[in-house]
Amino acid sequence: MKLTFNGTAAAEGFPAVFCECKFCRKARELGGKNIRTRSSCLINEEYLIDFPPDTYMHTLYGSLKLSNVKHVIITHHHKDHFAPDDLFMSVPPYAYPKENSILNIYGNEMVYEKYKQAEEGYETDHTKKHLKFAPIYPRKWFTAGEAKIFPLKADHGGPDENSFVYIINIGEKYLLYGHDSGYFPEETWEALGALKDFKLNGVILDCTNGKRLLLDSISEKSGLERWHMGIFTNLKVKERLIKQGIAGEETVFIITHFSHNCGPLFDDMAKLAEENGLTATYDGMSIEI
Repeated sequence: MKLTFNGTAAAEGFPAVFCECKFCRKARELGGKNIRTRSSCLINEEYLIDFPPDTYMHTLYGSLKLSNVKHVIITHHHKDHFAPDDLFMSVPPYAYPKENSILNIYGNEMVYEKYKQAEEGYETDHTKKHLKFAPIYPRKWFTAGEAKIFPLKADHGGPDENSFVYIINIGEKYLLYGHDSGYFPEETWEALGALKDFKLNGVILDCTNGKRLLLDSISEKSGLERWHMGIFTNLKVKERLIKQGIAGEETVFIITHFSHNCGPLFDDMAKLAEENGLTATYDGMSIEI
């Protein structure tokens, strides 16, 4: 399974769009791997996780070729993860896709509502033919091409939204795509603990907070971060996944979705990750698991 990280920043990007903090100024000065766009990940060229407002940039300056993408899987409706207007640039007269090609989009009810709002004014025979939306539900496997995908509740967003993390199975490989989320809800841990037939080859985790521990986001019940994670909670998730038997020492643990508030200059993030047995991403990074 090939993973390509198109974007690796939190909602504001890095350097943040209006920011003049010391980290954002340094990122502009250094460039390269210190420049991070809004998060998305490509799996095996066909599967795109999230569709942020920087997707067009990813096609220009990264390796993303949207004509190869058959399935777009959305974690939640927040605008840094789902900016659906450009999906409707995929049909005539804005684009001329391959004959009989279909782009499948998967998401929860709030994602669908946002999709339908974007569709207004674009709805034609072309969009109906080329774009297909499929609703998905927590703890119910669904099939997307050759992939089998298991949505699980994330700890993110309001009470009215099912933000998802995903188990993604393609062939003999299994990936846990685990952001945006704080420490996973207990119902998610219970579902993960019931999966006994395989071990994860890779785990991708939210590290928005870096090495900071935000006291105002700590759960009174678990003592761990809610809504987003940092390195402290990443390690607690890793520990529990291994303890439950769904991950092992051979599992690759990857951290991404960095905020400028944690000063995510690449060398610093790479060192922090390596010291803790993790791998830090950068925009354009590819890795096989």
